[in-house]
Amino acid sequence: MTLSRIRFATAALAIFAALGVTSAHADRCDALAKQLTDQIDGVKLGKTVAGVIYLDHPAVKQASLGCSSRNASNQIYASTDERKPKPEFFDFIAKASALVFTIPIKDTDRGVKRCYGRIGVVRGYNIVTRYRRLDISCTGTRIGKTGGTTITVSRDKSE
Repeated sequence: MTLSRIRFATAALAIFAALGVTSAHADRCDALAKQLTDQIDGVKLGKTVAGVIYLDHPAVKQASLGCSSRNASNQIYASTDERKPKPEFFDFIAKASALVFTIPIKDTDRGVKRCYGRIGVVRGYNIVTRYRRLDISCTGTRIGKTGGTTITVSRDKSE
């Protein structure tokens, strides 16, 4: 074999190995999304785009499960049009986060509600907190009498 053929074979092996790793991430993420649909009432799977699986639930306007990336292990995102979300919104976030990050629902519920409770004039409308090794980001928008709330829960990949 010539040196160029060896380099070509090595490059081909590297490409196949990289493709195998990405499909393994997708399989784990799909299994996690299936687990969410099985264990949380009302959750339906939507489209999968660029490592993000969109979820459908009656208590949220938009929700998604972000799969592993370079910086974060997984990510749960949910938004609603209400400035003061209903308890079902918090239940969805808490249950989904507990399943994805394998910690008790009570802890995720407390962390999400603690983050949401800090939104206001004094601390601002974009709050980022850490609770039980989770990064929780809460954003409240205020437009007239209406507004919206978005909550994102993730964990740093190094933990």
